[in-house]
Formats: sequence, structure tokens, C-alpha cells
Amino acid sequence: MALFVGLMSGTSLDGIDAALVEIDAAGRARLLASHAEPMPEALRELLLRLCQAERIAFAELAGAEDAFCRLQAAAVGHLLAGNGIATGQIAAIGSHGQTIEHAPWGHAEGPAYTLQLDNPSLLAELTGCTVVADFRRRDLAAGGQAAPLAPAFHEALFRRAGQWQLVLNLGGFANLTLLPPAESEAEVIGFDTGPANALLDAWHARHRGGRYDPEGAWAASGQVDDTLLERLLAEPFFHRPPPRSTGREVFHLDWLAGHLTGKERPADVQATLAELTATSVALGIEMARELAGAPPASALIPCGGGAHNGDLLGRLARHLPETALIPSSDWGWPADWLEAGAFAWLAWRRLVGLPGNLPSVTGADGPRILGGVYAP
Repeated sequence: MALFVGLMSGTSLDGIDAALVEIDAAGRARLLASHAEPMPEALRELLLRLCQAERIAFAELAGAEDAFCRLQAAAVGHLLAGNGIATGQIAAIGSHGQTIEHAPWGHAEGPAYTLQLDNPSLLAELTGCTVVADFRRRDLAAGGQAAPLAPAFHEALFRRAGQWQLVLNLGGFANLTLLPPAESEAEVIGFDTGPANALLDAWHARHRGGRYDPEGAWAASGQVDDTLLERLLAEPFFHRPPPRSTGREVFHLDWLAGHLTGKERPADVQATLAELTATSVALGIEMARELAGAPPASALIPCGGGAHNGDLLGRLARHLPETALIPSSDWGWPADWLEAGAFAWLAWRRLVGLPGNLPSVTGADGPRILGGVYAP
């Protein structure tokens, strides 16, 4: 058995998730403890601005990366101290970093790229632990989308005999994994379906304050604007076949504003955004089923922050009458810690020399060992 720490800060930018994970020689993972390190508001605002900036000063980028790395180190320190674990007991930290821009198709006829703010050298210095980082760019170099990477972990945790199952991460953006039965030769399918909390949180913050809409209560108070929903669903991304991934480069408040008349009630826009997430997930599921020749899945396992949004889960249930929504905690892994756990597991894969990507998900030319190793 070996101990790993997984670090994840997603597109919601609410903080650093740190997961302490025990992994055996066969790659079976067990969550031992977790810690959420809140994102200071000033850093959150800076990172949000950098995600949308047309031009960035190198000094500002370096300052944001330094602050982010020190917040990661604080998360690791609090996680280990709170559980009586010495740094020497940790085989490695798996650090995803903070995505600033993700352009797997490139921009303006330029090369494909993905940029995560991270400083694994500094993180190794601050924590005294080996760090595995920069997971995405090797898959990108092999012709893949570099995302999503979590489906390989979903397969390790949740694939079962005799069942087609879905795993749905509802973070800032939604990504979907379709798991065939264990005995099937069908490949795992996974891809981003579109926005989830990113637009919901941003619209709520603009009109109501706070970082998110608790339980989706404000969205539930509004009425879906079907005309607006139709305009939003015309976005080409929703109709692009996988492999595909997306982020704030496509879906942001300015994108939303381009589809508004200005006469909509804010609560109705929030309801429409919730329905956009549910509808785009349902469209993605149909796309995945067609690719795999799969029947309706017996279960959908929601995870990420959106797994606590009762209104959003209700909308999903209405779109998927033949599929039961089952909490990931019923499978032994809490919904909030699946993504951080994935990067602990990917760090283990790197250290033992095993591929971390699924070419059927990312579109890479083949399996690749992901991440660089930074000794303390």
C-alpha cells in the first residue's frame, strides 16, 4: 500500500480539493481523508480575469501561479497535519494545476494548447514531497484533447459486470463517462458535454451575490425560456462529435449576453441555464449511446459540486427516466472528492510507469504515460 495526495482546483475556482488516497499494487484506491482549502477572493478574481484576458503580463501570471502554488501547499499541510501523516509517508502528490486556457483545436490557425498554472518545483520545495504534474500536455502532444482525464479513474472505481453505467462530473463544466459492462469489449467513452456550474455561478453572483445558487433554489424559482434555450443550444460545440472538451474560452457571461434580448427576468435566465446543462448532458448521453451501441444506462453517478444541486439533479432525472441517479457515496467515494482522487491515482500510474489516458476518450494516438516527476 502507498499513500498519495491528489490536488484539484476546477473551473468553479472555489478552492483547492486535497484527497489522501491509499492505493495498492493493483491500483485499487481508497479515500482516507480530505481537506478543502478555500480560495481567497482576491486570488479567485485574479484567476477568473486571467481566464478571460486577451493579454496577460508575465509578472501578473507569475504572481498568480505563485499564490496558487502556496495555496496548494497549505492544502497539503492541513490535510496531512489533520490526519497525523508525515510528509515522508507520501509517495507523491498529483497536482492538476489551475486551467487558465484550454484550446485543443488551437486559436487563429495556431497550434493546439492547454495551459494550467502550476509550479511543481515550488510545490515539492514547500511540501517536501515528490510531485507529479503537467498531466495534460502529453496527451495533447499525441493528438488528443488532453481532457477529460478522470474517465480512466471512473473505470477503475465503478465499472461492473452486467451493467452500463454513467459517471457525470458536474463541476464548472460537465464531463460524462459511459462505462460498458466489465465483460464487454466495448471501449469507455467520455467527453465534456458543456457548461455546468460555471454559468450558473456567474449569473447568480451577478444578480444575487455569493459564489453559487444553494440547492439551485433560485433556478427553481424561475421559468425556462424555451426560445432562449433554443438559441443557446445552437452553439456548435453541443453538436460536435467526441472527442471534445471545452471551458471558459467558449462559455462565459459575454457568450450568454450575446444570446439575451435584455428583456428576460434574471430568475428565468438562471432556470434556462440549469435546463441548458441538463439538456446538453442528455444530448451527450444519447451521443455516447449511439457511438457505443448501448442501451439506456442502469445508473448515473453524479459527482462534483453540482451533485448537491437538487434542482439540477431533478432536471436530469426528468431527462433520463430509465436511469437511476445513484450517489457516488453508495459506491464508497464521496461526490466532492472524485476529481482530486483521480489525480492521486494518476500520480500512482505515473510512478509505476502505466498509461494515464484513455485514447477512446481523448482521441490520442495511443496510451501515454502522463505527467512529469519533481523530486523534493
